[in-house]
Amino acid sequence: MQLDVFTLVPHAFAWLTEQRPVATVLGTELDLRLFSYRDTTPLRAAQVDDEPYGGGAGMVLRVDVVAAALDSVYDGVPDQRVIALTPQGRQLTQDVVEELAEEERLTLLSARFEGFDERVVQHLASDAISIGPYVLSNGDLPAMVLVDAIARRLPGAIKDESGAFESFSSELEGGLEYPHYTRPPDFRGWRVPEVLLSGDHGKIEEWRREQSRRRTVT
Repeated sequence: MQLDVFTLVPHAFAWLTEQRPVATVLGTELDLRLFSYRDTTPLRAAQVDDEPYGGGAGMVLRVDVVAAALDSVYDGVPDQRVIALTPQGRQLTQDVVEELAEEERLTLLSARFEGFDERVVQHLASDAISIGPYVLSNGDLPAMVLVDAIARRLPGAIKDESGAFESFSSELEGGLEYPHYTRPPDFRGWRVPEVLLSGDHGKIEEWRREQSRRRTVT
């Protein structure tokens, strides 16, 4: 997969690229390319944002800045999916991650603290995704979350262990993972469920399905 990220802070991704699962697939299953809006901005002094029309606090990433960045790499808006990362987008779920991991090429647009000029979302992006309805101090954090989540789904990223493949998505029901316990079996009176100590794998699987179901619907 070729994954292009347009960002204000390319060096913020340095830590991420040194960690699993991204580091495991980087250069093989994943071609991660980072592009700085400041390198191609048409504005003076590497300016990329502006105050919004109508007033209000915060700075907004300008539409001409994003367009210039896309033009420099793709000579226009690319044919591949271009995702604007914004709280107004569709909620990021494991199903969405699975969908995106099937793409051969993706483009992620990170935003300024207060977001994009709306024309970026309407005319330059083909999709919009939110990692949650809250404010962050760094607009690149949602992009990092999505890069990590997608990298986990690429071949060779995660080693299968004891039949478990994914930490947050249960292989049993496609929902949230069931609880895990390890030694000691009794710590401060907090006991491991007896079914997990029984050695009855049929009952254990049934218990895990029920626990996954309960976590997913609550």
